[in-house]
Amino acid sequence: MKGTLLVTLLLTAAAGSALAQQQPQFTHYGLNGMYLNPAYAGIKGQGEVNLIGRYQYYNYNGTFDGNNGSPRTGMITVSLPVLALNGGVGLAVYYDQVGQSKMTNTALSYSQHVKLGSGKLGFGIQGIYTYLSKGTYIAIDQNDVNVPSGASDSKFDAGAGIWYEAPKFYAGISVNNLLRSEYSFKSAGTAGTPSKYIAENHAYFTAGYNIEASSSVVVTPMILAKAVLPGDFSSSSKFNNAKNYSFEGGVRATIDDKYWIGANYRTEESVSGLLGLSFAKDNAVRLGYAFDFIAFNQDARAFSSHEIMLSYRLPKATINTRPAIRTPRYSF
Repeated sequence: MKGTLLVTLLLTAAAGSALAQQQPQFTHYGLNGMYLNPAYAGIKGQGEVNLIGRYQYYNYNGTFDGNNGSPRTGMITVSLPVLALNGGVGLAVYYDQVGQSKMTNTALSYSQHVKLGSGKLGFGIQGIYTYLSKGTYIAIDQNDVNVPSGASDSKFDAGAGIWYEAPKFYAGISVNNLLRSEYSFKSAGTAGTPSKYIAENHAYFTAGYNIEASSSVVVTPMILAKAVLPGDFSSSSKFNNAKNYSFEGGVRATIDDKYWIGANYRTEESVSGLLGLSFAKDNAVRLGYAFDFIAFNQDARAFSSHEIMLSYRLPKATINTRPAIRTPRYSF
């Protein structure tokens, strides 16, 4: 590169690698399966709508011209069962801004459900559309062909996953960006090769177990493992870099399905506290707040991250069928 970028976009990610956070992360992962896995769609047998706003690394001042470099994310997810097909559909839309980079991502999912033991096993597929734009960067050489300026690109991609949901246990594994779409950004200069950006594969594994501590309290330990997998699937080194993996573990206590409090740990980054309450009929509306204290590698981050969640759970879906009428003469 001829010029030197004075705007720094490469915030350190959850596992200590710049690759490790191509996509936004959420502390409310235990209440937001639709974002993690397309197979989650409709598997709870009732509709869900989730809204999440996240302000990561609050007031991070890593940019030269005073622009706030903190990642900021807004997201909505929808999960709906389709009982006639023994499946479900889902939608996840988020807007993510990191410095001068802005991403809008839309994922439409379908999950097919199979009865397995006391729960259901879902197999999900996902179509993804991503719009990625690069703002104006400050460079010594304004015609540097490697520096994008007001450029954007969009691509389609795909994902897949498996999710198991039972009354006391859930687990899911998924991968997205299966096509590893390549984005191209023109520079401020009039010549040269446009800069490239590859949407690497992201893999997620999550699980949780509901423990009835008493008649009114349910304790849920939960884990989340995330990976950014650069390179083709045929590459022998695709899974070898330990810095491309991130792990989280936490616990949440829910009282009368109405109040919850929890804690979470994210490796090499933060410890978090969660609070929430449910209200309205059948506790259908849930409001939650998460505070992340950035306990590790603070030089490249800010003191805290904040996250707010609002969700609505629809009533359990049922198939309306005409009951059989039985008489001594007829049965229909």
